[in-house]
Amino acid sequence: MCFLFAGGAARPLELGTGAGGANQFVRGFRGVAWEFLKTPRAGSRTTAARRGRGLAASVPTQHTRRVIRLIRDIHESDRASGRPSFSAEFFPPKTDEGERRLFAEVIPALLRLPIGYCSVTYGAGGTTREKTLGIVDRIQRDHDFTCMMHLTCVGATQDEIAGVVAEARSRGVRNILALRGDPPPGSGEFVRTEGGFEFSGQLVRYLSGSPDLCIGTAGFPEGHVAQKDGKHVDWGFLAEKIRAGADFVVTQLFFDNDDYYRFRDHLTGKLRIDVPLVPGLLPVLARAQTKKFVELCGAKLPAPFLAKLEALGDDDAAVTAYGIDYCSAQVEDLLASGAPGAHFYTLNKAHSTAGILKNLGY
Repeated sequence: MCFLFAGGAARPLELGTGAGGANQFVRGFRGVAWEFLKTPRAGSRTTAARRGRGLAASVPTQHTRRVIRLIRDIHESDRASGRPSFSAEFFPPKTDEGERRLFAEVIPALLRLPIGYCSVTYGAGGTTREKTLGIVDRIQRDHDFTCMMHLTCVGATQDEIAGVVAEARSRGVRNILALRGDPPPGSGEFVRTEGGFEFSGQLVRYLSGSPDLCIGTAGFPEGHVAQKDGKHVDWGFLAEKIRAGADFVVTQLFFDNDDYYRFRDHLTGKLRIDVPLVPGLLPVLARAQTKKFVELCGAKLPAPFLAKLEALGDDDAAVTAYGIDYCSAQVEDLLASGAPGAHFYTLNKAHSTAGILKNLGY
């Protein structure tokens, strides 16, 4: 699954409530409408030298794809230049034809856009571990495109994870998104592998011992679906992961920007977190598919958005067009309110991401 379903349930911790605000009705592209929390405060910033690391020696005037870079440096140079950081996520294709399309059509199309980096997911239960690394390696070698490998705790001992990381580094992979991971389908709740990690924060801390790596992690604006003690507890454990060494956060998908603003304001204001908190966004393609995704990850569909999906029914072309417009308006509002950029869950397609960035003038 290509979304950040698997950040790991948090342990009990008492935290206060986050910042709130008034909802406003915002109209976007082609009359797309939803309720957002409009927040004038600036978004999060990355620290100049987390874990003793410096920034890139120079700040490029445009996105550089000929050199594989650390993602923390991409975010910092984009911030210093006043431009948003856009990124895209892929999943390992299940068929040879799917892989052909990804490399021959999707990635070349995205490389014509201001996309600074991409990422490739792990399958549930770590089922695509080798394929994930192979695709990340090929993207970087064939397209000179900075790529981040997802890495999970599921079904692996610490020694096995060390082996995966060593192989990744030998291939020039320096960016890793550290996740707890989803258990294999039908296996029930997550169970720690003997000799492995139980929480994604443990994986972050382990990876932070390698100063040549850039570490991302997952954040959940609506709280993790498995966290029964509430989203503020979940956000508290995210803060712990950041302090353990995570350089930036990519969020689970959301459709109401209010959720992101409350998440951001709690982390930056109450918990004093200063790394980029990158909104993860899904340009929807089909009604039934969207409902399935939100059921799995626990995200909510705002009533006006859901009503529009129901009205469009099984007309996937119309849903896709609406998804482009809705997500365009989301991104426009997020950037105006200080978000550092956007991470697009592409579903291995380029059309919607290209449409969104065209709507925004990129």
